[in-house]
Amino acid sequence: MERKSSSRPGRVYYYNTATGESLWERPAASAAAPSKPSASSSSSHKVQASHLLVKHRGSRNPSSWKEPVVTRSKEEALAMVQAYRQRIVSGEVTFEALAATESHCSSAKRGGDLGPFGRGEMQKPFEDATYALAVGEVSEPIDTASGIHIILRTA
Repeated sequence: MERKSSSRPGRVYYYNTATGESLWERPAASAAAPSKPSASSSSSHKVQASHLLVKHRGSRNPSSWKEPVVTRSKEEALAMVQAYRQRIVSGEVTFEALAATESHCSSAKRGGDLGPFGRGEMQKPFEDATYALAVGEVSEPIDTASGIHIILRTA
């Protein structure tokens, strides 16, 4: 769905109503004839993941349900995400519990769950990182136009 940006007048962005994610670039057209990937190709199937997003003032939309105006630097957001990741991998807290309280994405209401998605539906760095993870694995910090993420691949 195409929407007008309130943070950058005159620009539009593309909002995925299924996942709550948004992109500056138009997603791959679903009407385009899909290529025929081999059955073993990782791009031929959907994956599922949860994420924890921390926005910074350079993010595409530096506001969220958690903070109406995000003023932290990218470096501060990265440090926060690194600390959250450490708490998760050490077993101190579950990914879902931390995403529910700390993520700037509306998926926080679902413990960060984004549901299933395929190639071309997410920002490229996020998509590439998710497909590279094994089920149950937590990513290192991933930088996208939305902010800094950690991703838990769930399927």
